[in-house]
Amino acid sequence: MGAGLSFPSSESPECIFELKISASIPVERVIAIAQTAGNAILDIYNSEASKWEVELKSDQSPLTKADRVANHLICHELHSMSPHIPIISEENAIMPYDIRKGYEYYWCVDPLDGTKEFLKRNGEFTVNIALMFRGNPVFGVVHVPCTGKTYWAVKDKGAWKRHGTGPGAPQERLQAASFGLKDPGLVIVGSSSHPSKATEELIELFNKPELMQIGSSLKLLMVAEGSAHIYPRLVPCCEWDTAAADIIVREAGGVVLQAGLCDGEGNGIGEDWKTVLPKELPLEYNKENLLNPFFVVFGQRRLETTDDAKDPVTSAWNLISGGLSATK
Repeated sequence: MGAGLSFPSSESPECIFELKISASIPVERVIAIAQTAGNAILDIYNSEASKWEVELKSDQSPLTKADRVANHLICHELHSMSPHIPIISEENAIMPYDIRKGYEYYWCVDPLDGTKEFLKRNGEFTVNIALMFRGNPVFGVVHVPCTGKTYWAVKDKGAWKRHGTGPGAPQERLQAASFGLKDPGLVIVGSSSHPSKATEELIELFNKPELMQIGSSLKLLMVAEGSAHIYPRLVPCCEWDTAAADIIVREAGGVVLQAGLCDGEGNGIGEDWKTVLPKELPLEYNKENLLNPFFVVFGQRRLETTDDAKDPVTSAWNLISGGLSATK
């Protein structure tokens, strides 16, 4: 008899097959998706309020027909364009972290940022779509349905504001305002729906600031376009609230810096903003907990001289928070 084959084990060998996918994401198509979702939102916004189908989610935040319609439209179009890229959306079930942590690229979506502003009918709401790479935004689109303006940015390609629809619509490059922390009259923008004691304490450090209130990611956009200098956010929000506007701020020359951890009720956890803010840590995304830390958005900060110890803002900032270095 001939020699038979010998199999030392019935167990299958452990194998890993590495798959690399190359794909192109058309910027204009994503902009068009955001604008189309904005039009769908406006159709509902301009209808009778009794038709908005308002309900409360488990966290007691409002959900409307406009949120659901926009989310379905955006997710359908993004999946059609890039079926291999997962989507994290405020209005979708969130995958477990054990799965999400393996994401290299993913979409981060808030189909209607500012639902409370939508309900107030003040027009201060946006459509937010961001493409993320390893926890950082690399492409973002924020559309403002009530003004027809669309803000967008691509990493290392700049930030832009478009007036109207279509690739031929006029647009301008965004540049965050340059300022020093001790300058008088800095414009500080805050939330119209989420004031806080900690925010008031931070604002008190500045020299006769001009305060403004507005809803949704419009606050980050104001810093990006230079109409505001600083936006402190010392109340809770989630990653989809900031991702798209974050890359727009960065590409306009500003920064979005961590200012201490918080829980869902807005209570600080561990080190507070006075300790964390001077560390100059950017926001991180696709964390196990999708709640953002507190943060502060700055335009382009000028390097300050330190010889004017009498200046109250500079002295107080150095004493309380160790000072802020200029953007590098």
